[in-house]
Amino acid sequence: MPEPGRYAWPAVPISTERLVLRESEARDRPAFVELFASPDVGAYIGGAQPRDHLERAMPEVPGRRPGCFVVALDGSMIGMITFDPRGPERRGHVRPEVGEAELGYLFLPEAWNRGFAFEACTAALDWFSRARPGEPVVLSTQSANAPAMRLAARLGFTEVERYEEYGADQWFGVRRGTRHDAAPPAAQQQAGP
Repeated sequence: MPEPGRYAWPAVPISTERLVLRESEARDRPAFVELFASPDVGAYIGGAQPRDHLERAMPEVPGRRPGCFVVALDGSMIGMITFDPRGPERRGHVRPEVGEAELGYLFLPEAWNRGFAFEACTAALDWFSRARPGEPVVLSTQSANAPAMRLAARLGFTEVERYEEYGADQWFGVRRGTRHDAAPPAAQQQAGP
């Protein structure tokens, strides 16, 4: 994430009604391998990675970096949430001059359709709002990914634009409630700081 000195990391674990969002630990490694090797998880993000490659290449404690939360249910990892800087080379920005954080999430298939992604993303977005007040959060997904589109709407993201990237139609949105998301980028530039 940009400007790491502006928030504390590792973040203190965040508890929700059913989940804990925490820093990665060595015991999460098998779940990380499973997550990235799953054809279901990889369907809209470029496909599954070969399990044997993941087993060899994955660090002992994967995902240990600023902006990465492990989502745990009863102590076991069921997914992950990330806040990463959206690279200037990518299409889709609400404030390209200073950048923005992009929300990402992946959950193991056995955790799907149980409300865990909404619960965990809501808690992570609340944390982000406190850690970096007033900063926009963006999200992009393939427009063909209907569950991700529904989750984006439930989380308060609104569409900014659509474009083609990675050979597919992409949806790009920004989360409501920040001072940066009220107008499209061109209008923001005209209005000034």
